[in-house]
Amino acid sequence: MTSHSVRLGVDIGGTFTDVVLEKSGELFSTKVLTTYTAPENAIIDGMKQVCAKSGVTPAEIDQIIHGTTLATNALIERRGAKTALITTEGFRDVIEMRTESRFEQYDLNLNLPDPLLPRQMRFTVPGRISAKGKILVELERADVEAIVERIAEAGFESVAVGLIHSYLNPRHEILVREVLEEKLPNVSVSISSEVSPQMREYERFNTVVANAYIKP
Repeated sequence: MTSHSVRLGVDIGGTFTDVVLEKSGELFSTKVLTTYTAPENAIIDGMKQVCAKSGVTPAEIDQIIHGTTLATNALIERRGAKTALITTEGFRDVIEMRTESRFEQYDLNLNLPDPLLPRQMRFTVPGRISAKGKILVELERADVEAIVERIAEAGFESVAVGLIHSYLNPRHEILVREVLEEKLPNVSVSISSEVSPQMREYERFNTVVANAYIKP
């Protein structure tokens, strides 16, 4: 960036959105109320204000730097979308069972937070992929459609898909997404093989659930 470049910085907080414009080393700032349902509206409002103060047009802005705590707040305050998890039969409770890792290893009375999705919001499908990525049991489209129908009836806004060993072979997760997008085009979908393509199902499932929870 040159010394004459124009940069815009935006921080979307829980209550206010802060906007700062830098022009030739001079700063122009404003603070506007955050618009939760459409955060971009606050950004545009703030940008117009600092542009008016600085005499800069939006087209002259060379760089925009953006940060937000909205996603973090949604997770902490449990204000995310109504989300369902579709996983492999036998793995429905992985996100609740957790692993042996604890941030207080020897505290026997440690209270852990509830999973983002209670058990009734977690669904399973047959089909199985091996630890080497080989399909052991094929996932049938009819089985997926049956689960998607239940999800539709429950009025979910977002769906996380986390199937065992999908990081090696995403074929089954892709099938589930295809059915969801076909049957429920207005529902947000996240699949673990794209969001977090790594081994260890607890970490991968939790990551895709969090992504689906805040995505809409």
